[in-house]
Amino acid sequence: MNLAQEIARRRTFAIISHPDAGKTTLTEKLLLYGGAIHLAGSVKARKTARHAVSDWMEIEKQRGISVTSSVLQFDYDGHHVNILDTPGHQDFSEDTYRTLMAADSAVMLIDVAKGVEAQTEKLFRVCSDRGIPIFTFVNKIDHFGRNPFDLMEEIENMLGIRACPMNWPVGINGNYQGIYERDTGMIHLFAKAGDHGQKKLAVMSGRPDDASIREQLGEEVIRQLQDDIELLDIAGDSFDAEKVAHGQLTPMYFGSAMTNFGVQPFLESFLTLAPAPAARQAAEGIVEPDSDAFSAFVFKIQANMDPKHHDRIVFMRICSGAFTKGMSVVHRQSGKTIRLAQPQQFLATERTIIDTAFPGDIIGVFDPGTMGVGDTLCDAKNLVTFADFPVFPPELFARVTPKDSMKRKQFLKGMNQLAQEGAIQVYTQGEGRESFIIGAVGRLQWEVLEYRLQNEYNVTVELTPLPYSVARWVLDARPADLTGLGTSLIIYDSRQRPVILLANDWQANWLVERNPNVTFVASPPLTVDTPAAP
Repeated sequence: MNLAQEIARRRTFAIISHPDAGKTTLTEKLLLYGGAIHLAGSVKARKTARHAVSDWMEIEKQRGISVTSSVLQFDYDGHHVNILDTPGHQDFSEDTYRTLMAADSAVMLIDVAKGVEAQTEKLFRVCSDRGIPIFTFVNKIDHFGRNPFDLMEEIENMLGIRACPMNWPVGINGNYQGIYERDTGMIHLFAKAGDHGQKKLAVMSGRPDDASIREQLGEEVIRQLQDDIELLDIAGDSFDAEKVAHGQLTPMYFGSAMTNFGVQPFLESFLTLAPAPAARQAAEGIVEPDSDAFSAFVFKIQANMDPKHHDRIVFMRICSGAFTKGMSVVHRQSGKTIRLAQPQQFLATERTIIDTAFPGDIIGVFDPGTMGVGDTLCDAKNLVTFADFPVFPPELFARVTPKDSMKRKQFLKGMNQLAQEGAIQVYTQGEGRESFIIGAVGRLQWEVLEYRLQNEYNVTVELTPLPYSVARWVLDARPADLTGLGTSLIIYDSRQRPVILLANDWQANWLVERNPNVTFVASPPLTVDTPAAP
């Protein structure tokens, strides 16, 4: 295949949802039907002693939640699929946001009983602001839930986007037996199994007027389905690819990830309709995916994926050109030329060494500490720089120190690596200070930090919460020149920019009023370094 053909068959997407909507379970079932795994794990089916492939950290297996994004890749029906499974918990919103930067589309998962929830709405806004086309999967329809028409109305009212059902649940609320495909007119009835959806379900397919289908469903169910479809055809929105691309319409599917109900039809339809990799904006202009010049950006760093070797893997999204094993590229932030050896693709922690990759693909490479999240890699003959990633303003702060002073070296290594990952925001109080200040969006980040330092670096730490909830970056003054600091704390971020920690918004406003000629911002400013060509 040539470059254009390889690009056309790529599908790179993220799955977003509120916690417990079934996101990781859906990811597992897409892998199951995609042929990447033969027996699906489930975070709910504890007694099966199996865990979701995408939940690879030990803490994820123990708690049944995703605390870091995972990359999962497989081939299906001529497409090369890159799934980005993101944490659903709001405490890890920053990791989710970075991962969405690498996606070409998103699947928004909604619980049929709960509808659009707070975290779903927040992540939808991120996708909408970035112009990412959104597909909707209404999950858990094997349980009693809300009327599908009510869910469509809620999506429009809360998210400001119209929904176009591509299929429709067959049966009475809470007792659905299958789905109806609107484009083919086919009904798929699913056999029930007691294996927590670990294997593919048997399917009976036919048209509404087939005798076997009518016998299975009954006349009342058939009549209800016909009435619903007639209403959709008259009053509903028809599929429009342009509206989907511009965020005005979301294709809507119904199913149950836990029981595999409707997963395969969704996968096949989604891969047909979802966009292939598109052009990306760089500081120097638009970067077309079919450009001969290679370019990529780092969106994730993961330390200790192999605990035995304490490796550090940099995940990058390829934006243009063909990647070849061992190629040399320019690291824009340092200006250095580096060789990308041992490139890998992933099924969570399972790795495969690859020789080539193309725009839309996610690859991982070993890195000793040169690269950071948001960095650009590109061809020396065509230098480009993709924008740095925004950082969420932290709301919780704590001082962290090792309990055993003899393990200072391991402590420093762990803190530095986890800070580079972006797992938590790390600050110092200047040169020579022995402790770190950590900033977090939520307390669960603290728990994960403690757990990983203990289990990956053999360091037990002391976390002392600090009485601050507001941070302000100082752009054009030295902290020593400020007035009205009061009980605030001066710290420095990873780029040695001064940050003032304050107890509340009132104190922050007081500081601004006392220093009218100084610029304060609530989030660290983005910087795009464009060094000269090497």
